[in-house]
Amino acid sequence: MSEKVTKDMTISEVLKKNPKTAEVFMKHGMQCLGCPSAAGETVEQAAMVHGADADKLLEELNKVFENEE
Repeated sequence: MSEKVTKDMTISEVLKKNPKTAEVFMKHGMQCLGCPSAAGETVEQAAMVHGADADKLLEELNKVFENEE
């Protein structure tokens, strides 16, 4: 069973589950993945702050997990 990234997961949760997701976050303008605010931000909050499409971001993050199977 694969992991599923949801909008209410924090950036740090997603990165811990699969560090390869960092590439997706950075592609969407989220460069400061290690800063304290990023660690506590949800995927949805981060998308809003960075002007990214939350649904597109989730889709790409979930593809990373699917490709790990």
